[in-house]
Amino acid sequence: MAKVLRMVFRNAAGRAVTLTLDNPKDTLTQAQVTSAMDQIISKNIFTSSGGDLVEKSLAEIVDTSRNTLFDATP
Repeated sequence: MAKVLRMVFRNAAGRAVTLTLDNPKDTLTQAQVTSAMDQIISKNIFTSSGGDLVEKSLAEIVDTSRNTLFDATP
């Protein structure tokens, strides 16, 4: 089972832009994520094809599991 932090923003064009981080800390709080997202927006750390990130939309931790059905790698 793997976990990712998924942060969704809106860009200047109004489109969703998703940033994901692998293996977030179990102790991560809403306040910490909100603060990080605010800094990403205010410091203009990332941009997208639709322009700068301008608004927070969603933050969630997603648990994933993988069941490989076929793998041709040696």
